[in-house]
Amino acid sequence: MSSQDHSRGYSVPAGRPYQLSELRGKLGSVGDQIRELYDGAYPMEYDAVADALYSAFQSAAGLAPVKSYTGCEIHPNGALDPEAPEGWGRCLLCNDRRRRGERSVPAAGSQRRLGYPVPDPPYTLEVLKRHVQHVNDRAFGVGISSPAEEFVELADSLHRAFIVARELSRPRNASGCAEHPGAPIDPDAPPGEGCMFCAGRRRREQRSPQTPEMLPRIRRGERRNLHRRFDRPGGP
Repeated sequence: MSSQDHSRGYSVPAGRPYQLSELRGKLGSVGDQIRELYDGAYPMEYDAVADALYSAFQSAAGLAPVKSYTGCEIHPNGALDPEAPEGWGRCLLCNDRRRRGERSVPAAGSQRRLGYPVPDPPYTLEVLKRHVQHVNDRAFGVGISSPAEEFVELADSLHRAFIVARELSRPRNASGCAEHPGAPIDPDAPPGEGCMFCAGRRRREQRSPQTPEMLPRIRRGERRNLHRRFDRPGGP
């Protein structure tokens, strides 16, 4: 192979070795944090894990090709078409041009994937560990010359793990209230109505409204006679 043919071959993108090393370092710290968790851990204990996973996800997203939220190479962050016909793309600008009959519109087959995946519930510690293990297997299996599809899958896997950790860091709905999931529990409330905020609101609504007592209007020059509740102390 001549030197000219070799120069036309594959070249590692600039910064990829450093970014990949940085990503693996972040994943090592995430593994140490997850090992300290246990079933029934308080939601705030998942905050640091969610932050670390999001930081690692940003590094993985930088290694992968840029996602297109519209699926359009010309307008990757443009407006989405809410009524896109079947077989068309999601880009509102390109679809509007296509409706007007313009020919300079990219084909829908050349569009990229939309956004990052979100796993389905339930979200548990076991599910989080399984996602993180899958991420570690992929992160230490790719190299600086790996194809772009492997880095895309790595970023997708990290996003799934981050979503699970984020949901586990939310307040537990111990009160059974959809409006105040992290509210304190009223020990005197019936089952299913333990939200202290809602119980206090119900008590206020059940109170009979009291009509305020209006004092008689005093004409000019008259003196109001006030009834004292206590006798005035006597003099010496």
